[in-house]
Amino acid sequence: MANGESIRVAVLGAGAVGCFFGGMLARAGHEVTLIGRQVHVDAFKAKGLRFEGLQFDEHVPVGASTEASAVRGARLVLFCVKSTDTEDAAAQIAPFLDAGAVVVNLQNGVDNTERIRARVAQPVIPAVVYVATEMAGPGHLKHHGRGDLVIGSPHAAWNERVKAWFEAAGVPVAISDNVAGELWAKLVVNCAYNALSAITQLPYGKMVAGAGVRDLMRDVVEETLAVAGASGVAMAPGMLERTYAIAAAMPTQFSSTAQDLARGKPTEIEHLNGFVVRRGEALGVPTPANRALYALVRLIEAK
Repeated sequence: MANGESIRVAVLGAGAVGCFFGGMLARAGHEVTLIGRQVHVDAFKAKGLRFEGLQFDEHVPVGASTEASAVRGARLVLFCVKSTDTEDAAAQIAPFLDAGAVVVNLQNGVDNTERIRARVAQPVIPAVVYVATEMAGPGHLKHHGRGDLVIGSPHAAWNERVKAWFEAAGVPVAISDNVAGELWAKLVVNCAYNALSAITQLPYGKMVAGAGVRDLMRDVVEETLAVAGASGVAMAPGMLERTYAIAAAMPTQFSSTAQDLARGKPTEIEHLNGFVVRRGEALGVPTPANRALYALVRLIEAK
């Protein structure tokens, strides 16, 4: 634990990502409250969070609530709701946030931090999340791989404090001076994998082996990089190789979009391929591959 210090942590959006990082902090001795849907909250209250990790399988004691007001008193708030719910969730927690709290945004997409900052007074630190997880049942988190973060904000002291809390809990954290580029790099990967995994309902390893799939992924990556460049975002080289490497690192992982469609839930496609399509239109950058994937996921959602 960072400096032996136990803090109160609230996780807004206790899905697979929120439960992983909240669970790691709880295992390290922090007082964690998971805020989520009733079916999970009931399970958390009955038995704690079942955390099926790569090296352990245990029930982790946590607090649980369905109410946004449960962020009250938390020093660290992990913001993990779906991108479609960003404004509403930020407005709901704003009256209850402690003056000395910090919000760490663990969402997909590249513009959510600005949308949260418009509604809360506290520092908001964007984080790029690399973890393969799923909710395998009520209150049951299953971890498939990785579990690290890239963060970066103008609040240098907060960056270091957040890094210390997470790393003492076994979560590697890198601080980047180009977090916008890191968020776009994650968007590139999400645009290449999420919709395809959702449409086919295949895990990454099987998906990339399909005829023509790697070429389609290359088209999506190149379009998204072109939109990033037109947006003035500096990107690291080798993005196509980094994107292909995800399938080898997480061959059994289904995308969050695939998991949402399988459960009949709305997806975040508007903030992934849909975002690239809209930004491309605004900047005069054609995005036909992203547009096709976006349209197909929307059709399946409408079913």
